[in-house]
Amino acid sequence: MSHDLSLAQNHAFNLSRTLMVPVTLFAVNGEFGVMPSDELDDADVEVIHEYDPYQVGSAH
Repeated sequence: MSHDLSLAQNHAFNLSRTLMVPVTLFAVNGEFGVMPSDELDDADVEVIHEYDPYQVGSAH
């Protein structure tokens, strides 16, 4: 978990490209986290963005 959104975005983008799976950047209690989208299930989190490794574009 991180308090820095920019750092969390960079990690999410890199993790998505490394694992070649969609990952979700989410917020819980003022902190940001990243995990593979298929593992998130219906957790009580605020989804910020989903990164798809097959989508062309920047992390920001």
